[in-house]
Amino acid sequence: MKVVLAGGGTAGHIEPALATADAVRRADPGAQVTLLGTERGLETRLVPERGYELALIPPVPLPRRPSPDLLRLPMRVRGAVRRTADVLRAEQADVLVGFGGYVALPAYLAARRVGVPIVVHEANAKPGLANRVGARFTTFVGVATPAIELPHAEHIGIPLRRSIALLDRTASRAEGRAFFGLDPAPPTLLVFGGSQGARRINDAVAGALDPLLEAGFQVLHAVGPANAEAAAASTRPGYVPVPYVDRMDLAYAAADLAVCRAGAITCAELSAVGLPALYVPLPHGNGEQRFNALPTVDAGGGVLVADGELTPSRLAAEVVALLGDRARLDVMGAAAATLGRRDADDRLVDMVRRAVAQKSVGG
Repeated sequence: MKVVLAGGGTAGHIEPALATADAVRRADPGAQVTLLGTERGLETRLVPERGYELALIPPVPLPRRPSPDLLRLPMRVRGAVRRTADVLRAEQADVLVGFGGYVALPAYLAARRVGVPIVVHEANAKPGLANRVGARFTTFVGVATPAIELPHAEHIGIPLRRSIALLDRTASRAEGRAFFGLDPAPPTLLVFGGSQGARRINDAVAGALDPLLEAGFQVLHAVGPANAEAAAASTRPGYVPVPYVDRMDLAYAAADLAVCRAGAITCAELSAVGLPALYVPLPHGNGEQRFNALPTVDAGGGVLVADGELTPSRLAAEVVALLGDRARLDVMGAAAATLGRRDADDRLVDMVRRAVAQKSVGG
């Protein structure tokens, strides 16, 4: 099987694509897997590190509002479609799997042009333009939650890293706390805001740190590389700031509660491992982060606090109430886990195989 994956740009597109690539290789060790990307995206580093071939196409930014870029969009799309069609022919692709974003739109159009079956995966609660277009070209559409509205949508979850999908938080708790230099006993708060940290969350934690530590809690805080030096000066017993977390599996295992943004991958991972969270959606775009968190919050697996309402006093009050109530945390964790999907990668590969088989039968 020869599979081309269109998932470049941001980690929210790349990570599910790489998880799917790994699942394809597990199912078919002889499979040929190529990822599409642009020279501007994180894929230029992440894809080669994972041992996969990367084919570059021209970037096609999708303007959210009317602008001069919108007028140039058709020309940019045509150039990217031609290049992507060349890649699909050169790789003799059996199927194109798209994950949304500015790499996926020309990929869907090119696949339709050259007759390559299409599979669409949508992670966000509000689908973007690329996947709304792609879903019109196929009956194979996988979505992260049942509420996502796309034609032919099948709820499969989001393909996750195996270290997360297979995590047993209870069994790995001691290892996780030792890895980060945490005390093995106290209730533990994990704070993170993406690879660069989140200023609003960082500021709120700084202001709430004293009451959190006085309550007997400990805090593992991913502050972001740019903030590491300043955070290191605040290190004290019970507070462990780190620039970045490479082992999110162990961070999840170490934690009893998370404070974080509400990207689609974050919400999927926390649900899969059953970790309760206080979600602080990033207030941008069409508000998709808030919608990403709502299914878990509505199920009782998390608490939602608007970005503008996250003051130190609000953070301290919410965290003290949650971390101080073990029974409530257990109930929240179980509620979050009801939405988790640990096998989304394998389910997406099954969808890929069905798309290929249908093409073969149909000629």
